[in-house]
Amino acid sequence: MNDALPEFSTETCARLRDAFRSARYDADGVVDLLGLQAHAALGRGEPEPARRASRDAAALGVLVRLFLLGDTEPADAVESALSPLSLDDALATGIVRRGGDGSDGLRAGFDIRPHGDEHGSWWIVSDLDPEQSGTPASPDHVLGVGHASLSLVRATSRRPAESVLDLGTGNGVQALHASRYARRVTATDTSARALRLAAATFALNELDVELLRGEWFAPVARRRFDRIVCNPPFVVGPPRVDYVYRDSGLAGDDASALLVRQLPAFLTDGGSGHLLASWLHVRGEDWADRVHRWLPPRTDAWFVQRDVADPALYVGTWLRDAGIDPRSAEGRVKAAAWLDWFAENDVEGIGFGFVTLRRTDVPTPTVVCEDLRHAFDDPLGEEAAAWLDRVDWLRAHEPDLLDVVYRVPGNVALERIETPSEDGWSTTVRRLHRTDGPGWQHELDELTTALLAGCRGMLSMSDLLELLAAAHGEDPELLRTAARPLVAELVRHGMLEESR
Repeated sequence: MNDALPEFSTETCARLRDAFRSARYDADGVVDLLGLQAHAALGRGEPEPARRASRDAAALGVLVRLFLLGDTEPADAVESALSPLSLDDALATGIVRRGGDGSDGLRAGFDIRPHGDEHGSWWIVSDLDPEQSGTPASPDHVLGVGHASLSLVRATSRRPAESVLDLGTGNGVQALHASRYARRVTATDTSARALRLAAATFALNELDVELLRGEWFAPVARRRFDRIVCNPPFVVGPPRVDYVYRDSGLAGDDASALLVRQLPAFLTDGGSGHLLASWLHVRGEDWADRVHRWLPPRTDAWFVQRDVADPALYVGTWLRDAGIDPRSAEGRVKAAAWLDWFAENDVEGIGFGFVTLRRTDVPTPTVVCEDLRHAFDDPLGEEAAAWLDRVDWLRAHEPDLLDVVYRVPGNVALERIETPSEDGWSTTVRRLHRTDGPGWQHELDELTTALLAGCRGMLSMSDLLELLAAAHGEDPELLRTAARPLVAELVRHGMLEESR
């Protein structure tokens, strides 16, 4: 691990913040400087367009090349760009370091970059990517904002909350977003280095976040929170720790299982948890049955599977993440041990996705496991909150579910696929789509299509079923029995709603 823990004083953060503000080194300022195309290229790992766009941009250009591109910049230019933070303080803190090429040039010592949302911009402090630092990542490496972090941000409800826990905060990005909607934010991590860099992130952004060190839920024993968010070390495989940010030291998917089992006990009544998780696909076992067994009593749960990886592909991906060439001697040894473990445990795939949990007082909670591997762009955060609302509504209306007057909302469309027939065209597929959110789809038969066509906010579902039975010569009671689970699922997916 890194021997020296970074220490960003309050005064250092204040002066660095002033320098960033003066230069407009924020999310909007960087995009305005680079332009959309160069900014997008930078996100793809193509720095040259951004380097060209920042050539004559004074202090902002220096900061962009220093922190975002990993370039070596002249000492006098860096000193000017960081003012009022002195160069001596920047070097002492490790914000910048000597270039090491015999010149007087300086390089970034940490990854400090703007990160924004629709309400404004923050700065996030993390360790340099190994390609920028020129050295391998240490076991306590603090990762920057990656795709997993951003996907969790988008999958977390932003409804107002009194208290939020960011479990395993890393660089602090989840806590930053929580500060938009929560009165109090607590962040924990097992890594002392992560806590130091998260503290720098919060100080730079003038945020008061409670920071606690410890494993899993130990730092907040006997406390409860309205919302818990967690991007855990979810890499599955043999029980080892190569990097604290991704490896739990627990075998297989035990880290995800531990979180799902324990998290609800730390929620207030009705509180929700939002986390990333991985689960094994084991030969002869349904993944939904596996994750269902993790749940404690009285917990509503929505498991969304976004991807399933082949073991060989999975191992290669994470070896490269560690900077290990799978073709090297080290890579072959580690890959063999990893794949042997998968084979010994009958692992056929590794599932990954989002989990929404809620503490409830009902003896029979709602648990749904869904495979949503198709592409969709809408964030799941508000959808997760709305999903819980619809679960509550279904619970309250269970006795009279068919006595409700329903309507099909405007974000739902019916797709028909027709093939040639003797009479011209024959409908072979009727598919109901939700055009937003997770893009749920339901294939319908002719009777169900006719039933939903009548859901226009005028007649109850019972009345519509009576009319449908009479028109098609069906048994009304059989139709009612068949309709109940269908109506419940369409309501839960936001494709059928009470008409008010």
